[in-house]
Parts: sequence; C-alpha cells; structure tokens
Amino acid sequence: MLQLLGVFSFPLDARLIYGFSLGIATPFTLALLALHYAIPGRKKLWSHAAVLFAVIYAVYVTLNYVVQLATVIPAQLQGAADQIRVLDQTPHSLFWDVDALGYIFMGLATTCVSFVFTRTRPERWVKWFMLANGLLTPVIGLVYFYPQFSMGLLIVATPSFAGIDDSTPSEHAFGVPSALGCGSHPEQREEIRNAA
Repeated sequence: MLQLLGVFSFPLDARLIYGFSLGIATPFTLALLALHYAIPGRKKLWSHAAVLFAVIYAVYVTLNYVVQLATVIPAQLQGAADQIRVLDQTPHSLFWDVDALGYIFMGLATTCVSFVFTRTRPERWVKWFMLANGLLTPVIGLVYFYPQFSMGLLIVATPSFAGIDDSTPSEHAFGVPSALGCGSHPEQREEIRNAA
C-alpha cells in the first residue's frame, strides 16, 4: 500500500516488493517439507500434496521475481523498457499470469496442509488459518484474471482491508505484493490509479 500512496518510488518500491516476495517462496516450501517429515503417516498424503503445490508455487514466483529484479527493473532504469515490455509484470501480462498461477498453487498448498492439523488448540488455529487462506484462492483468481484490472478487487483481496492481520504471511498468499508490484514505474502507477 505504501507504493500506491507514493511513500516509496521507483526503483526502490519495486525492488522491495519483489525482493521480499522472493524471500518467501523457499522458506514456505522448506517449512512444508519439514512438516511432511514430522507428521504421522496417515496424514502424509495431505502434506505431500502441499509440498508438491508449494514447489510449483516456488518455481512460478521465483521465475517472476528474478526476471523483474534482474531484467525488467534494470532495463527500465536504462530507458530500455520497450525492449523488454513482454517481461514486465503489468495487469494481464505474461508475468502477471505467472504470478497468479504461483499464488493459486500456494493457496492449494495451504488448503492441503490444513488437513494435517487437528488435535491441539494451536493446531486447530493453524488449520483454520491455512484453510481460510486456501479458500481465498478464487478471490486471487478473480483479482488476477478479471477482464479489466480493478483496484476495488485488489483492495478486497488485501488482508489489511479484509480485517486479517497484515503482519502474517497471508499477505503474500493473497497476492498483494505481486499485485502491488505492478505499476512500478510512474506511468503504470498512474494507469492503475485511473483504472480504479
């Protein structure tokens, strides 16, 4: 949200968004893998499915964020944005869709892993948090694939506006950083504001 409010400007805003988002994929996947090896055999089907979906998520978002950080942002700084326009993550672009697929698979991973937790009160809390995150996957799909980019839809999918604690990893699971990552340069940010 700080980007849209103009607190950070290009290129710092884009580097922060993509950099921090890049730092989520591997730990998320490793956490699910560790969980898979720590749970009883009868629940391993769910944790195994979660690990598989997490790997797909990690591949999609790592590809996207590395391309944005290593190729798109430097090209924009050099005034060569038109030469790499196909790689830029803007609404309804190739890498917008790649990002969407990543977060859809993360939602599938959290849905599957929710079935692993059942016994203690903290486990039930984690279970419902993971399930709630997974159940928001259709909202992610709507935000990303709705025919016309809508700031209203983006805000609906933003945890802080939905009443969910925005200090949790759910912020990334809902696609917020990547959705806000679009429009990193001034003309795109203005285009997004006008679309709202």
